[in-house]
Amino acid sequence: MFVLILAYLGGVLTIISPCILPVLPFVFARADRPFAREGLPLLAGMGLTFALVATLAAVGGQWAIQLNQGGRWLAMAVLALMGLALLWPRLADVLARPFVALGGRWSRHADGGSPWSASGLGVATGLLWAPCAGPILGLVLTTAALQGASVTTTVLLLAFSAGAATSLALALMLGGRFLASMKRALGIGEWLRRALGVLVLAGVAAIALGLDTGLLTRLSLASTARIEQRLVDVFADDPAPPSPVPQLGVPLPVEGWMPPLDGATGWFNSPPLTRAGLRGRVVLVDFWTYSCINCLRALPYVSDWAAKYRDHGLVVLGVHTPEFAFEKTPGNVARAIESLGIGHPVALDNDYAIWRAFDNRYWPAHYFVDAQGRIRYHHFGEGGYERSEDVIRRLLADAGATGLPGGYVSGDGRDAGAPASTDYTRTPETYLGHARAERFAGGELVRGVATDYYAPAALALHQWALQGRWTVTAEHARLERPGGSVVMRFRGRDLHLVMAPIAGDRPVRFRVTLDGAAPGADAGSDVDAQGQGTLDADRLYQLIRLRDGSDERRFEITFPEGGARIYAFTSG
Repeated sequence: MFVLILAYLGGVLTIISPCILPVLPFVFARADRPFAREGLPLLAGMGLTFALVATLAAVGGQWAIQLNQGGRWLAMAVLALMGLALLWPRLADVLARPFVALGGRWSRHADGGSPWSASGLGVATGLLWAPCAGPILGLVLTTAALQGASVTTTVLLLAFSAGAATSLALALMLGGRFLASMKRALGIGEWLRRALGVLVLAGVAAIALGLDTGLLTRLSLASTARIEQRLVDVFADDPAPPSPVPQLGVPLPVEGWMPPLDGATGWFNSPPLTRAGLRGRVVLVDFWTYSCINCLRALPYVSDWAAKYRDHGLVVLGVHTPEFAFEKTPGNVARAIESLGIGHPVALDNDYAIWRAFDNRYWPAHYFVDAQGRIRYHHFGEGGYERSEDVIRRLLADAGATGLPGGYVSGDGRDAGAPASTDYTRTPETYLGHARAERFAGGELVRGVATDYYAPAALALHQWALQGRWTVTAEHARLERPGGSVVMRFRGRDLHLVMAPIAGDRPVRFRVTLDGAAPGADAGSDVDAQGQGTLDADRLYQLIRLRDGSDERRFEITFPEGGARIYAFTSG
């Protein structure tokens, strides 16, 4: 309920957000018409279209984004015809068949007043409004992308659009009274109609040039980002507290019963497992996803526990819950499981059913379940491995296991799975999609529109920038022309980047440099000493491993042939 209220309030605030400005001319083009007959259908069509397009953008992948861009251009063409018809009424009769006739009909309906034409105009306007997203809508879309298509997703998006429609409805009703009084008093109806036509065409031009998401955002003094972020902070639930430190002679607390595993969308290394079938065994549930650097570092310990205690009654169950859309593809997950050498059962949790059943929020997250099916301990993130292994032995002993092996697993991982450095000032995880982007130094990120970016000559520590023509979506940045690059000034021993080729299985070459030179001995496991590498799968790539430990360096990756999507940097 809190998130629903939050989404509605975020929509209400869009009336003072810069991204609503291009929509206003189309709304006020009907300001002097009856609200119930024209204003309400327009707003309803606008809100429903927005919710549909936003849902597709959140869960549908690249094809939905391309469809939305095509829909935007189609909507702009129709609305431009409407604007011209408002300027020159006779043009609506002259423009001919078949698509232009549709614009003429909409123009004539603007004079005659039809709920259907108003709702059709709302559909077109909704396509233009769909890229407008602040922190609250970004939160909703991220949740949608993680959890998959659901009634909850649509309800949240409808709540956001309903909030915006509420604000627009108030403005429309007040604006209609104001305009009607002006027409009665001054008799300027014809000029007013022409002025509205000019405003419509100006709005279409602004959107076509990308000004609706770029320039207007930079010029506006009424940005609502801070207000929305405060609302997020107020309504967000508190994170789950850590389990108490186990004490000798003190029983581990019971934190609840293990939830069912019914929501898994697939299984690897095992037939489907059930809660009832696991009764009598100690279970370690490991939430992970294959491009998560923290998961990759914890995975060697998890795999070693599975091998060490398998014959003593332990079942390690990996729950692969995706963070990015490409991690939902079963073939990608299967390849990751094989390359990482995972031998224990893995449940594919694409719908986030098991994640929600555990009320989990973290990658990695480990839940320790006793032989009776009760959760007795949990640990979030990396570290605490010896304590976790002590809990495993304790639960196995309580279940009657004897002759348990002593000592602790080494968990020696290689490449990206190697333990992190002890430099706690290293660059934090940095997302490159606009929904969670931070520390961008190349001006403003333009949402969903192909834009030319220019990287500054100097970057502060932890800052990054784009060079070349990119389209920045909520989840990733997509290179539109060959030769584009990404620059970052990072601190750490390692630098990784989650990437994917645009054309699926067609390999993409890339080149990395450190302080303008080839990395040499500082090259990561996915590049050679000259900095050359190949993007051949949707995954995390280790690009830098400094031989002398953690340091501050300027990094650049270039894609000479284009064809890349980039998601997030992580350091080590």
